[in-house]
Amino acid sequence: MPTPCSSLRPRSPMALAIRRALGLSLSGAALVGVPALAQAQDAAAESDTVVVTATALKVAVPLAETPRSVSRVQREELDERNVQSLDESFRYRAGVLAGHYGADNNTNWFKVRGFDQATYMNGLRLFDPGYYEWTPEPYGLESVDVFKGPASILYGEAPSGGLVNAVSKRPTEEARGEVQLQVGNRHHRQLAIDTSGPATASGDVRYRLVGLYKERDGDLNGTDNERYYFAPSLEWGVSDDTQLTFLASVQKDDGVPENPFKLAYGTVQDTPFGKVDPETNYGAPDYDKDERTQVSVGYELSHQFSDTWTFEQNLRYSHLDLDLRSTYMLSGTGDGRTGTRGHLQREGDIDNLTVDNRMVGKWYTERTENTLLFGVDYQELSLDGQEFDSFAYDSVDIFEPDTTIAPLDPSQRFGRQIDKEQLGLYVQDQLRIDDRWVLLGSVRHDSADVKNTNQQLDVTVDETQSQTSYSGGVMYLGDNGISPYLSYTESFSPQAQTSFDGAVFEEIEGEQWEVGVKYAPASWDGYVSAAAFDIEESNSFATTPAGYQAQEGEKTSTGFELESVGYLTDQLQLTAAYTYTDARNDDDTRAALIPRHQASTWLDYDFQQGALAGLKLGGGVRYVGESVDGDTTVSSHTLVDAMASYDFANNWRAQVNVNNLTDKEYVASCDFWCYYGESRSVTGTLSYQW
Repeated sequence: MPTPCSSLRPRSPMALAIRRALGLSLSGAALVGVPALAQAQDAAAESDTVVVTATALKVAVPLAETPRSVSRVQREELDERNVQSLDESFRYRAGVLAGHYGADNNTNWFKVRGFDQATYMNGLRLFDPGYYEWTPEPYGLESVDVFKGPASILYGEAPSGGLVNAVSKRPTEEARGEVQLQVGNRHHRQLAIDTSGPATASGDVRYRLVGLYKERDGDLNGTDNERYYFAPSLEWGVSDDTQLTFLASVQKDDGVPENPFKLAYGTVQDTPFGKVDPETNYGAPDYDKDERTQVSVGYELSHQFSDTWTFEQNLRYSHLDLDLRSTYMLSGTGDGRTGTRGHLQREGDIDNLTVDNRMVGKWYTERTENTLLFGVDYQELSLDGQEFDSFAYDSVDIFEPDTTIAPLDPSQRFGRQIDKEQLGLYVQDQLRIDDRWVLLGSVRHDSADVKNTNQQLDVTVDETQSQTSYSGGVMYLGDNGISPYLSYTESFSPQAQTSFDGAVFEEIEGEQWEVGVKYAPASWDGYVSAAAFDIEESNSFATTPAGYQAQEGEKTSTGFELESVGYLTDQLQLTAAYTYTDARNDDDTRAALIPRHQASTWLDYDFQQGALAGLKLGGGVRYVGESVDGDTTVSSHTLVDAMASYDFANNWRAQVNVNNLTDKEYVASCDFWCYYGESRSVTGTLSYQW
């Protein structure tokens, strides 16, 4: 489907489509790893009051002692809110905008602090050049983290918004499992199984098998998706000092893509013919298709040489095969009734190999604790495909579209070849003094060789680009659990596409200053965090008066975030977030899509005694403030979600989730196109656990 939320998004849809056809942003192909040992510590170190993550620093550190903004959503919350796509994970966290493009069955959309973000799985980058997007299955995840702001210091090239890291389910020491059945509106059907435990009598080898079948209709008429997912993993305690974890997954999707692009005319603007129905599909369901298969296999190795030094290595090979045909509304013709449709096709595959090697050293003195991390990572990426783009394929009635389309002659497609190699070197030192001060300093150097060939335009980009990134932070750890901090981070995103005169674009660079405070007293199962940030992005893309993309200046985003997750009582849990973001273009106008204000609150109550024991009730409210697109204003909207679950007969659970409880009809955002928000979703779940 057309990809509307690129960080290089033009105001002109023609310019957008042409730019996307011309190239690849290297930020879609970064490489890193979160250590296997740190991931194991994640599970072991999550007590009632301490949550440990390796996303921020690549070594396991409590979130409350990290001088950077990181939010985590764990498996329990993913289940409670019945998260069905990755971008639903952070609906109740600060700093993240999701759902701004409405329903979409083959893409996850995020904006973090007003900018795009990169997506990782187990610390290694998931790649999305063009339309070849890897879509993680939420049922296969143990947790999801978001690192807010520039993150190149440990993660190489990345957009200015930061990164989202999805952590896969891992083998467990005790035997356990689940069988789950779901049904819901829009013909939602899901059958899933998750079983784990020791594979040997001694328990030194452990396994996990996660499988799922899911089908669901889309919000637009004639759209749907069917998914098969299988993820085996094996963990081997080779010795007291060595641990090896094998991770693999196979996922196959087959459906009709949702293209939610609609014009401002008929959505936020009145017409003589009324409003466009939110379910209107400008695609061609009988011809369009989205068939993708994604396969990955890899391992995470940890070996402790001594009490001081540990070696860690992550490796993953992945393959994605895509066959996409997608038809979408492009622009009005000017007669007030008809619009021009675009059509694209992508058929090809991506092969990627990523390896990250790290040495972690820890040593202590009477007053200090020092953690030194240095590493080298390497990546190879190869894309080979056939493409087609037409920005004026045909025209349809805006209010009563004909959903048929003339088939494309395959000979009209052209070849695309992308080859990339990247090498990154990084060093980070974290010094803890008197259990009061945390000092952090990092430096990283990346070099990327990229060759991008477009056979239709006879254009080849063959570039070697490099960048050195710096980062630092300081934090004070108070006895009362109040910990203020200050940090500085950088990002860079090399560009492999060219301008219309053949010139290679400069890399996009970002830098952020952040000041904040975290409150996590030992006596409370929860936390409160507050942060103010200022991000500047240089070499940003802007649209010229002629409608073409050019690098003409910088974009900025300043804001404030407040977030809290914790138990008010043993039975009552509160999740609350507020975000203020002032995102601006080079000419000081407000950036499209990004609301100044967002707020959310989720409460759940667990009945633990009496006749209602086993019942859990939850509900949330999500507010997204007014946003703009030039002279167009998109009104604010408030949505209500609800859930109820009941545990019975020892191992059984019944649950109902409703998102957008009132079935509110609203426009979520506009950026040349406008997008209706997702309609009401109702899902019932019956699960058996052992």
